[in-house]
Amino acid sequence: MDIPSRTNCNGSKYPCFSFYIKGELSLQHYFQPPKTSAINMFIPIFFISSFLFSSTNAADFCVGDLNGPVGPAGYSCKKTVTVNDFVYSGLAATGNTSNLIKAAVTPAFSAQFPGVNGLGISIARLDLSVGGVIPMHTHPGASEVLVVIQGTICAGFISSANKVYFKSLNKGDIMVFPQGLLHFQINAGKTQSLAFVSFSSPDPGLQILDFALFANDLPTDIIEETTFLDAAQIKKLKGVLGGTG
Repeated sequence: MDIPSRTNCNGSKYPCFSFYIKGELSLQHYFQPPKTSAINMFIPIFFISSFLFSSTNAADFCVGDLNGPVGPAGYSCKKTVTVNDFVYSGLAATGNTSNLIKAAVTPAFSAQFPGVNGLGISIARLDLSVGGVIPMHTHPGASEVLVVIQGTICAGFISSANKVYFKSLNKGDIMVFPQGLLHFQINAGKTQSLAFVSFSSPDPGLQILDFALFANDLPTDIIEETTFLDAAQIKKLKGVLGGTG
């Protein structure tokens, strides 16, 4: 609290002082007759106390109880917590890239790393073999920051105005992908690529565009009408990704 300054409070016949707390809260105390002075003196004390104690009542953390209920806000809080709840070693190993996209994403979200539950953060490891690609996808619940650790990665996103932003990233480069926008990563080099991606949510969510279109039972004729792809190509993609219809 700053030292109170004596001011003329709206023409009052009583002298007054203004109290400023962090430049935001101004409380004026009038030296009124004895009958009301106690009340007026209590007001700044009440606000100061509320300010001080309001910031100490919230829990420091809420380690997720993976055996408990989970809702939109995340997992319920674990009752007994140890230091191991705040440490995760699952990102040390290289992901298995022997798959269709030649890439692997190893997450450390609240389901794998309960310590991030409720903290608004999470992280994942991204391994890309030569020719590897993370297809066009979106995270409905979080923005993303990618940092390249090894190799060269072409990464980009498409804005809601359909403007494309993409660039080849090298070791040490970072790129941000705004929440909910379609984006991708491709190994643009001749060696294995490694990156780590952080998110602004412990559970960012994921929807891959190709899977949304071709890995389910959405009828081929509807996809044909809404994407302008021919039926043969749609059926081929459904066959590759396990879709039907």
